[in-house]
Amino acid sequence: MLKQFITTLSLTACCGLVFANDFYTDPNYLTFKQKTMTTYGLTAQQIDSAMSGAKNLPRILDLMDRPGENKPWYEYRKNFLTEGTIQRGVRFKNQYSDTLRRAEQIYGVPQSIILGILGVETGYGANKGSIVTRDALATLGFGYPRRAAYFQDELAALIAWSYQDGRTASSVKGSYAGAIGYPQFMPSNINRFGVDFDGNGHIDLINSPVDAIGSIANYLAKNGWQRGQPVGYRAYYSGNNLDAVIAKPFQLQVTKPYGYMQQQGFKVLNTNIKIDALDMVNGIQLEDTYGPIYYLIYPNFNVITTYNNSRMYATAVWQLGEEIINR
Repeated sequence: MLKQFITTLSLTACCGLVFANDFYTDPNYLTFKQKTMTTYGLTAQQIDSAMSGAKNLPRILDLMDRPGENKPWYEYRKNFLTEGTIQRGVRFKNQYSDTLRRAEQIYGVPQSIILGILGVETGYGANKGSIVTRDALATLGFGYPRRAAYFQDELAALIAWSYQDGRTASSVKGSYAGAIGYPQFMPSNINRFGVDFDGNGHIDLINSPVDAIGSIANYLAKNGWQRGQPVGYRAYYSGNNLDAVIAKPFQLQVTKPYGYMQQQGFKVLNTNIKIDALDMVNGIQLEDTYGPIYYLIYPNFNVITTYNNSRMYATAVWQLGEEIINR
C-alpha cells in the first residue's frame, strides 16, 4: 500500500495529473500502454485517462474458473431452453420480424440462429451485464495469465472504441468476460462486425436491437455461414467405434462424407430426411438425462461455435431458435 501511495505522489508530481488505477504499478501496464499507443494511435495521457479509477475485481477470476460448460447438457440447457426465454423470444421475433427477414435476405443467416444467439447471450436484452467492462478486461488482462494477452488486446480495443464512439470507457458495462450489448460482442468485434442496421449513422449494440440483429448476421456470414445449408439433424449410433464418428475436441472442422458416417453406424434419426452420401458432416455426442444423444452436424454448426467455442452453446442456440420459430 505504501509503495502504491508513493507511486501516486510521483505520478502527480511528474505529470500534474492523477490517473490512478489498480493496475498502473503492474509491470505489464507500461508495455500495454505502448502497444495500445502503437496500434490505435492514442497518446499515453489518453490511455491513462481512460483507465483512471479502474478497479481490480478478483471475483471475476473465480467466475472464469467456473464456466457453465462444465455441466452436462441436460443441466446446461436449463439455463436457456426455458419457457420464459422462449416466450421472450417469440415477442422479440414478432416485434422485429421485418428486421430479422432483412438480415436473413442480406446475409443468408436464418432468423432462428439470430434469435437463438440473442436469447442465449442476453435473453433478448434482459441481461446485458452490469460489470464495468474496462474493469473486467483489466482484471483479466493483468490477473489471468492463461489469456492475459487476449484480454489486454480487448481492453485496448475498448479504450480506442470509447474515444471513437464519444463515450467514457468507464460508462460501458457488460459481462464479467468483457462482452458488450445485446449480442455480447467483445470490443474488437464491434468495429470488425458491427453494422448500422437501423441506418441512423451510428453502430449501437448496447441500445439498438436492430443494429444487434444485423451485426450478428454479419458476424456469422463473415465467419463462413453457408446460405441455405442446414445446421444439423438428430442422429442415432449403432456402431462399435465411436471415435470414428464423433468430432474430437477443437476439430469440428474436420468433416467426413455422410456415406462414411452411415457405414460406421451413425445415421440421421428421421428417415424422411434425405442426405447426399457425399455431404461433408461430423458427429457430436451430448449427455442427456437418460444417456448419450447424437447429432449429425454441418459446417454451419461450427460457425456458431466461433461465437462461443462450445458444442453445448451451439446446440442451445440452434434449438432455442428453432423452438421460437416453431411457435
